[in-house]
Amino acid sequence: MQVRAIAKDVGVSPLKMRLLVDAVRGRKVEDALNILRFTPSPAARVLAKAINSAAANAENNYQMSKSDLRVVRAFADQGRMLKRGRARARGRPSPILRHSSHITIVVEEETK
Repeated sequence: MQVRAIAKDVGVSPLKMRLLVDAVRGRKVEDALNILRFTPSPAARVLAKAINSAAANAENNYQMSKSDLRVVRAFADQGRMLKRGRARARGRPSPILRHSSHITIVVEEETK
């Protein structure tokens, strides 16, 4: 059975988040958390929190063992964008775009 967790409107751009998501996809939950623990990126902490949430959902709602869980699917989509403006030369505006992302983590119990 597949169990998922979604983190919405995370303040990291999807491009930066996808680099980390690709590193943990297909790995066991414990291995993925170890990789993220030693990754020097603020996005790693947010992704680890989402993986922990998916593992807790599986453990509490479906009585699955955390040591048997594997990250089956993981992806980061584009979230809302904060649009701001900044005055530039000759009174013209320049856009400031703050990207956010939605992270989806799907874990499944490994069959032995």
